[in-house]
Amino acid sequence: MTVRYDIEAMSCASCVASIEKTLQKLSGVTATRINLIDQRLEVDFDPATLSTEAIEEALKKAGYPPKPIDQMSEEILDIEGMYCSACSARVAKVLNRLEGVREAEVNNLTGKARVVYDPAKVGRREFRQKIEAAGYELIDPVAEPRQKSKTSIFTPEIITVIGFSALLLLVAMGPMIGLPLPGVIHPDVSPLNHVILQMVLLAPVIYIGRRFYTTGFRTLLQGAPNMDSLIAIGTSAAILYSLYNAYLIFQGQRHHVHHLYFETAATIIALIKVGKTMEELSKRRTTQAIEKLMDLTPRTATLIIDGEQKPIATDEIRPEDILLVRPGESVPVDGLITEGLSAVDESMLTGESLAVDKTVGSEVFTGTINQTGAFQMKATSVGQDTLLSKIVQVVEDAQMKKAPIARLADIISGYFVPVVIVIALAAALIWYVIRQDIPFSLQILISVLVIACPCALGLATPTAIMVGTGRAASHGILIKSGEALEKAHSIEQIVFDKTGTLTEGQPVVTDFINRSSYETDQLLELASSLERLSEHPISRSITSYHEGRLPVEDFENTLGLGVSGRVDGRQLKLGNDKLIPQAKDLPATYKAQVHMALDGEFVGTFEIADPLKEDSVAAIKRLHELGIETIMLTGDRQAVADALAKEVGIDRVIAEVLPTEKAGEIDRIKQSGRVVAMVGDGINDSPALVSADVGIAMGSGADIAIESADIVLVKGSLTKVSDAIALSKATIRNIKQNLFWAFFYNVLGIPVAAGVWYALGGQLLDPMIAALAMSFSSVSVVTNALRLRTIKLKGL
Repeated sequence: MTVRYDIEAMSCASCVASIEKTLQKLSGVTATRINLIDQRLEVDFDPATLSTEAIEEALKKAGYPPKPIDQMSEEILDIEGMYCSACSARVAKVLNRLEGVREAEVNNLTGKARVVYDPAKVGRREFRQKIEAAGYELIDPVAEPRQKSKTSIFTPEIITVIGFSALLLLVAMGPMIGLPLPGVIHPDVSPLNHVILQMVLLAPVIYIGRRFYTTGFRTLLQGAPNMDSLIAIGTSAAILYSLYNAYLIFQGQRHHVHHLYFETAATIIALIKVGKTMEELSKRRTTQAIEKLMDLTPRTATLIIDGEQKPIATDEIRPEDILLVRPGESVPVDGLITEGLSAVDESMLTGESLAVDKTVGSEVFTGTINQTGAFQMKATSVGQDTLLSKIVQVVEDAQMKKAPIARLADIISGYFVPVVIVIALAAALIWYVIRQDIPFSLQILISVLVIACPCALGLATPTAIMVGTGRAASHGILIKSGEALEKAHSIEQIVFDKTGTLTEGQPVVTDFINRSSYETDQLLELASSLERLSEHPISRSITSYHEGRLPVEDFENTLGLGVSGRVDGRQLKLGNDKLIPQAKDLPATYKAQVHMALDGEFVGTFEIADPLKEDSVAAIKRLHELGIETIMLTGDRQAVADALAKEVGIDRVIAEVLPTEKAGEIDRIKQSGRVVAMVGDGINDSPALVSADVGIAMGSGADIAIESADIVLVKGSLTKVSDAIALSKATIRNIKQNLFWAFFYNVLGIPVAAGVWYALGGQLLDPMIAALAMSFSSVSVVTNALRLRTIKLKGL
């Protein structure tokens, strides 16, 4: 069983490690997945031995109260026309009576209703009907940004904390740098007033930064300290030491006014609050690719009922509804065209720039744009079942799954904060023994605690994966996990299935060889008329080549040989050389051959092939440019496979392989120790896709959920295989840069803060500079990950 939670108190890699440690102690937990960026937790557990209540209680005790993500939907409805409690009671009553509604609460003062419901059974359409039937009006929601955080750094909290910290810094440091202060607050003239003013200016800063203390000390007491603990200990040390000196000032020892560090605590909190806000804004930008996909769904559509057009909210559309889509409008849900012709821009889903022609029976997908003619469509998939929703879900799932490269950072993060606290205490103690100077030792303690940054370590991998998978999704490449993304960058060999992957998967007639004195058109008319009665794919290729309408009698389909019958009164046979022995002496060819005999005379041969996809040659060439060996795996005869491989540029051929043997062939290829990918259609090739190190499925809308594939190419070009590998290489390179910076920063910064540089004759690091450096380290890691959105890659 799996439960999902939002963990708002989770802010750094140490938090992640603490949560994992807490859950690992619970008997019955089988797996955990944590997304630091989205503050999301998934827990797999055995319900026979563990309850969700126990999981939630353990998380709460650890300082990370969970917010369950219910499988039910919750929606806030705006209702107009309610003026008293009787109105709200009436609306609540009609909503609660609906099947599928678990709970409905209505507040007439705000004009809002909160409804918890099962979207499979009920939705806004039923809510609207019941509310309007009761005499009230349901107001459609106004479009709002989907970002979870503020879009500006200058929030009221930030402005307040910066303002009070700046004033405090001015009051505390002004006299030291020559800035005049009025005598009434000057430290040398009125030390008592000076210290009172500093404490007054500090109070709002501490209140705004109170989360550092509530969370930091709670996790510290529970034995799982995080970044908040470091900030809380460091600033508390400065505040407590300053309060001690303030007490001495109140006792008349005026000279202690020069040993106050209130401004240090305030500035540290201000800088870190600003840094965390910038980091949060940057993290939100890492999800913009997915947010843009989510925003593709139009809010309204045009419903056709009894021939009349009616505006309808998109979330009220049901399967089988008939909808009208005009030129320039976005397709509201997935469906099939029932009337009309058009060209539809699907670039937002597939990355393909050319519009796709659509006719009656063609599939259309949510968020794509109708460019030319108007058409009517029948809704087939709505809500979470649309292709767009599945793409978003696949990418969000991928962002929940850690890449192996993140494990080292996770291990280090688990020990990071306790080790930093030990280093800070040890450094402060050593310097006190050496210098017998409490303010100096306090500065060392605070600097070490504040400069250490587990956040940079924790953000190094997930930010890059989020940007990388988001960019891939916007180009029709769905990477299902961080592990698949990491493995893809190491691919050395790619095995291609032939039919439907390198080729179109549909046989076509490439030539007809007339071996008689009859007119070619006459023979084609006879042959296609006979083949029209057969359902075999090769028969369909002949009828597509030429459409015959002559009468047929005595039709017979002989399994493994061909077809025969009387066409327009003449005896006709179409089949292989066993059915038409006169063709046995013909030279071998890699194409399939269908021979024709008219009234016993061998009169012609159809040559049939499964043509290459337009981009197959270009795709193989680009893989060769990346230094990747290509292999074709097929059930065709060796001669046919060799000829096709030569045409497309494939390096090796493994032919005459049964579908059940493909997985075994992949295992044999892997014995060389190289990283092997398999590219197939995702249906017949499922065992081989699983056997490969990386399975890549050429998917259509129905294939998105293929479990056997690690990467799915949505309705796209075969060249996207190299695009996926190139993006994987860029993402892993970015992750390594982030990890290097995060490790380098801490390895260099902590010793400098501990006084090593000072001992060698350098400057002592000021705690406020340490706080600035710590904030910069996290922001720089996220900013580097954001480069993946714009970095130039061939094909993307």
